[in-house]
Amino acid sequence: MINHRLYKEDVQSVTALDLPWEKLQNQSFLITGASGMIGSFLIDVLMHKNRYEELNCKIYALGRNKAKAKERFGEYWEENSFQFIIHDINLPLTLDAEREISYVLHLASNTHPLAYSADPIGTITANIIGTNNLLQFAVNHHTKRFAFASSNEIYGENRGDVEFFRENYCGYIDCNTLRAGYPESKRCGETLCQAYRKIHGLDIVIPRLTRSYGPTMLMSDTKAVSQFIKKALAKENIILKSAGTQYYSYTYTADAVSGLLTVLLKGRDGEAYNIAEETSDIKLKDLAALIAKNVGTKIVFELPDEAEKAGYSTATKARLDGGKLKSLGWGARYDIRNGIARTIRILADGMAEKANP
Repeated sequence: MINHRLYKEDVQSVTALDLPWEKLQNQSFLITGASGMIGSFLIDVLMHKNRYEELNCKIYALGRNKAKAKERFGEYWEENSFQFIIHDINLPLTLDAEREISYVLHLASNTHPLAYSADPIGTITANIIGTNNLLQFAVNHHTKRFAFASSNEIYGENRGDVEFFRENYCGYIDCNTLRAGYPESKRCGETLCQAYRKIHGLDIVIPRLTRSYGPTMLMSDTKAVSQFIKKALAKENIILKSAGTQYYSYTYTADAVSGLLTVLLKGRDGEAYNIAEETSDIKLKDLAALIAKNVGTKIVFELPDEAEKAGYSTATKARLDGGKLKSLGWGARYDIRNGIARTIRILADGMAEKANP
């Protein structure tokens, strides 16, 4: 995938953004969730800047699976500017006590329905205990800026009073449910960030990601959009496990990372920013139809099993207002149609190459 023409274009489009990249010159990064959808693309961007634009930044990539990380980042494994660290973020992290870490980006979290229901404790602890450990690490290592990747899930259910969620919106979440573990712990993580700003003077920004998709998606991901894409790649009918009237915001991986970098480099201390673009808002049934059309298959309606149902969001409309981030100069490169077509093309070509090396 990393050598696919379209994927390279995605990486280069982000590296070419008009951002104050000089802030990252000769700096160091600690990135959790390094092998995930967002983290892996971000690392590709930073390593590209290192190789071709002499950014000279050092990347400490955190994850729990060395074998998977080496497969994903094999191209960088022996480079001095890249170091993979095996670590569970629910445990305190220590590096050389004298070493300063310029930027900490906390991207590690369970982010799909099956994980919410199968590993509810791990979901909550990563967002609270893990966040606390990393915030303390940032204090100890004199970090210039900490970025906590939050989620559209923190808004809860639309009360019916707005069409788009701005950053100060707060909808209903029934905290006495298993499914509440993810949004409530993300809310708590954000509040914990504010506590560290007050007590330790830590500089913090909070990019709020919406439902992301793209060629760096993990095959274990059980989000609806990921399931639809996997069915499309297998040339199977798209299975829809509801009426499909849910109306959500989506973001292509490259646009999510460009938004993340915009928040990191231009956002105001203490502020949260929605990474969302209206041209990628779509109802679930229309998303399924779009993906099916891309590969010439159909939509099939099917009831979810109990494990799946336990992890599903109850929100029926969650459209994010991206105006605050746009005021910093950000704009999405791809709408939902182009982003989906691009994702399927890159992944399909990669599968074909593996089958016929």
